[in-house]
Amino acid sequence: MPTSRTDNDQEPPAAIAAHGLRKSYGDKVVLDGVDLAVPEGTVFALLGPNGAGKTTVVKILSTLISADAPSADAGSGSGSGGVRVGGHDLTANPQAVRAAIGVTGQFSAVDGLITGEENMLLMADLHHLPRSEGRRAAAGLLERFDLTGAAKKPASTYSGGMKRRLDLAMTLVGNPRIIFLDEPTTGLDPRSRHNMWNIIRELVADGVTVFLTTQHLEEADELADRIAVLNNGRIAAEGTAKELKRLIPGGHVRLRFTDPAAYHSATLTLNNATRDDEALSLQIPGDGSQHELRTILDRLDTAGVEADELTVHTPDLDDVFFALTGTADIPDQPKETAR
Repeated sequence: MPTSRTDNDQEPPAAIAAHGLRKSYGDKVVLDGVDLAVPEGTVFALLGPNGAGKTTVVKILSTLISADAPSADAGSGSGSGGVRVGGHDLTANPQAVRAAIGVTGQFSAVDGLITGEENMLLMADLHHLPRSEGRRAAAGLLERFDLTGAAKKPASTYSGGMKRRLDLAMTLVGNPRIIFLDEPTTGLDPRSRHNMWNIIRELVADGVTVFLTTQHLEEADELADRIAVLNNGRIAAEGTAKELKRLIPGGHVRLRFTDPAAYHSATLTLNNATRDDEALSLQIPGDGSQHELRTILDRLDTAGVEADELTVHTPDLDDVFFALTGTADIPDQPKETAR
């Protein structure tokens, strides 16, 4: 889970800072004034539906494409001139930005015709590392990503998870301090996805900043210190996972009874609950915190009533995503956790 910070902790400096980021293709506006601030040594997740502009943001920040120039009424901070990555101005010094970052895209950059080791050495050559240093870096990363046993085999024989690990290992050859991961676990099975999560956590523990785009909301919930939701070219909301979940109403505790007499007593005791007489259940608004649950149970104990089942529903990132992007209605059936 993301590392929490106390109020006394000093916020680390920004690894990525963008103001008023804009990009259009003809009449289609992809990004319409996006502001971003990513502290060093953290995971920042950018969520959004297909076509929201997530990959466009990554391409701009990694110098693959240029942002639109600021419009006359957009202010001096807009456009690509308002972007700093690794402390370098994206427009004035793109080469310095490239030296500070690594990028792993949705589609693997691995060359399947050569071995894993040869892929790594090729990347070392692209970074102009001396041969001996390149071999040491390749060997170390292959070991770190558990690929030493397959290093001499053609990458075309690798599983999807192995290719993803090799792809990320290749990205790390230049020792970047900022890594862009554009949907890095697309197509991976659950075990491979969890392995990739552990690798990302290790990178961040070493001080690397990770800018992550993903459509796996669980992934953002597990990894990200902060999350932004991109919709229609704008940031619809930003915050920690906990903060975003608070934006969506509907949290509640649900009690079920099998004894009608116990149910009737509970309705008198918990007079703020919504009743379902047919199901013999009560629904109490709340966040399901430990204090709140203890209060409910203490009131029932005082009345001599015991519920047969207690479940807690709190909005999750799926609910947040649906509500902010309008891609679907919030599900009618709440996700409940039995207690």
